[in-house]
Amino acid sequence: MKFGFEHDLDSEDEVQSRVNEQTPLLATGNVAPTADPAVAEAITQDRPSEASTTVGIATPLRSDGSSATVVDVTTGNEEQLDKPLPVTQILLLCFARVCEPLAFFCIFPFINQMCARNGNLQPADTGFYSGLIESLFSLTQMLVMMVWGRLSDRIGRKPILVTSLFGVAIFTALFGAAQTIWQMILFRCLAGVFSAAVITIRTMIAEHSTQKTQARAFSWFAFAGNMGIFFGPLMGGAFADPGAQYGGVFARSKFFKHYPYALATIATGLIALIAAVVTALFVEETLPPRDTNTRADKDDREAEPLLNSSTTKPETDDSTWSLLKAPGVAPVLYLSSHINILAFSYTAIVPVFWYEPVRLGGFGFSSLYISLFMGLTGAAQAIWLLLVFPPLQHRIGTGGVLRVCAYAYPFFFLICPLLNLLLREGSHGAHVTFLVMAPVLLCLGVGVSMSFTAIQLAINDVSPSPRMLGTLNAVSLTIASGMRAFSPAAFTSLFAIGVKKQILWGYLAWAVMIVIAAGFAVAVRWLPPNAEGKIRDDGVKDAGGNSRHDEVEDGDGHR
Repeated sequence: MKFGFEHDLDSEDEVQSRVNEQTPLLATGNVAPTADPAVAEAITQDRPSEASTTVGIATPLRSDGSSATVVDVTTGNEEQLDKPLPVTQILLLCFARVCEPLAFFCIFPFINQMCARNGNLQPADTGFYSGLIESLFSLTQMLVMMVWGRLSDRIGRKPILVTSLFGVAIFTALFGAAQTIWQMILFRCLAGVFSAAVITIRTMIAEHSTQKTQARAFSWFAFAGNMGIFFGPLMGGAFADPGAQYGGVFARSKFFKHYPYALATIATGLIALIAAVVTALFVEETLPPRDTNTRADKDDREAEPLLNSSTTKPETDDSTWSLLKAPGVAPVLYLSSHINILAFSYTAIVPVFWYEPVRLGGFGFSSLYISLFMGLTGAAQAIWLLLVFPPLQHRIGTGGVLRVCAYAYPFFFLICPLLNLLLREGSHGAHVTFLVMAPVLLCLGVGVSMSFTAIQLAINDVSPSPRMLGTLNAVSLTIASGMRAFSPAAFTSLFAIGVKKQILWGYLAWAVMIVIAAGFAVAVRWLPPNAEGKIRDDGVKDAGGNSRHDEVEDGDGHR
């Protein structure tokens, strides 16, 4: 059975050319217990604070009735229990978040035609160059992520974010005006060089959040990224070659005749430019200050000899190597990489799988059906992230969400082969059953996308200090960019080999992915305790999380 129009089996090169991607907290405090009232008064005043190595001590509730703070036993970071989420700032950052996936995906609808036109290529050669240009964005992004992350930790988040958005706006717009393959490569690489916004935005959202609000903030962050993935190809397809598509004034314009793809990239670049201006005007800096010269800090230094030596702040090594050796960092980065492999493999092969004929192991969908199912699963994913993830994370913690997703991944990957077996049965009843079951099962299955947001919360929680959060995000995204540059081609090639030679009835790629997913279900058992992220109703992390706050004093010193 075919869905929509009939089509022939794609060649292996065409299969490989379809590459797709789908895809706290930290305030600081210097708090120490002491029996000396003078010292106690000096170290519990309202003041800008620095990270401490104090373990398990909570600050008093202030006598003026303001909200209490608690201290992370791992990092010593001070955090207000009832600090509200700055919704306006989060929404502005989510607007900026849309720009990178818009820039990445907007060229997908016309990249093959543009390569053929600019390079006078034969159809057999187009897939190689289009795939190369698509991957170069992620490859150059991978090479510079660490530089941007370190800079954001040194000079501030906001300057890096504004610079990144301006760079993406300029070079994405110029890409549509390229007239040769080499110009396309140059502008695509430069757009990748400036695509550091995602690092900075992730870090800034983390610094705006608390343990009670981070799940909601990062669910919005993930939703914004999905909107960029959704609208990027739509904008590229709608604005590419407007003279041929719409005629009229576009057909009469010499500019659009000479640069038929410029309108699509200019429109995308304009959104990034608006985001850059809005960010420069309204977004607040979140990087904690390195040094302060307040009276309270002087009091701290005067009181320091009276404090136990275990409460003094050690000299910190902010090198990347020391960051990787910090407690919990390496295991969480590994789990993040494992999730990325699962995500990139699925999103690379599923459009091709949906297109392949049923007899070869696919669904035989037309382009219309592929679009409809992508839209449906995208909407379902948004519901999981916006409505299900925040309360679920609050109830079972970050670690609980990761384990649920890990156990669900193998079954999610099993859905598509099982549905193909149903279609191969060939009866009318089987086809009707497929049309009922496929949307339901796929919409339920994409709930595993909550693992992307959960692992980001885990990354935030294992950061050894607020000032290292940008670098830690840069390390994580460097790994992700490298995987995004290479893994889609690898898995589409694996899928093409399995379909062509009918290895495991065409299910070779799915079998490999199920094995990798099973490995993730095992690996998640070693999630470090400081990444569990489970909090009680009062906003304090539970003992199973990365901190425990045994006691909170009131203004009179009662516990």
